[in-house]
Amino acid sequence: MKSILVIGLGNFGTLISKYIKEQGHQVMGVDILENRVNDALPHVTRAMIGDSTNINFLKTLGIESFDVCIETIGNDFQNSLETTSLLKELGAKKVVSRANREVQEKFLLRNGADEVVNPEKQIAKWTAIHYTSKYILDYIKLDDDYAIYEVTLPKNWIGKTVKEVGIRQKYGINIMAIKENGNVNLSISPDDKFEEGKSLLVLGEERAVQKCFYNAE
Repeated sequence: MKSILVIGLGNFGTLISKYIKEQGHQVMGVDILENRVNDALPHVTRAMIGDSTNINFLKTLGIESFDVCIETIGNDFQNSLETTSLLKELGAKKVVSRANREVQEKFLLRNGADEVVNPEKQIAKWTAIHYTSKYILDYIKLDDDYAIYEVTLPKNWIGKTVKEVGIRQKYGINIMAIKENGNVNLSISPDDKFEEGKSLLVLGEERAVQKCFYNAE
């Protein structure tokens, strides 16, 4: 079990807190607005009202005791930047900060953030990828070039084996698993046949996946 600090209990911060708690971890939620703290109470282990740009307030939280500090302030970048800097100054093990624009990402990384999340950018890209290909269901970005994709099977693959389709040889795409009814089979052999109703988890370069699946029949 991990101990997580979430600063900023707007919609994004509250959702993060909810999902972290559902995974069995301890969540401390912090916001300067009492109504936000009250709304988030069902989704956190503990909560406090306070100003995260006040170093004396942050000291009372015991920042160094948290495994991860997540700063999700979305409506005031100055406060976001100050909070990020203070968290690192107070010995935070890992600081994850929210950005709304790419320029903000750069400033946050320079001022103490170990990682930056940009939810609008990430959702925008997911939407663009998902709705411009009838085969791509979901994806997880790994770096600037590579991602893991969940894809449906093109019709002309049905009945063929992994070896016959040969996407690793043609596109450098690796089939990681076959998924059916929520169950994932990681034991893939070249002689396995593709069957209707199943999807694949594949790992590959974005350009290669686009070439392989965007125009698949």
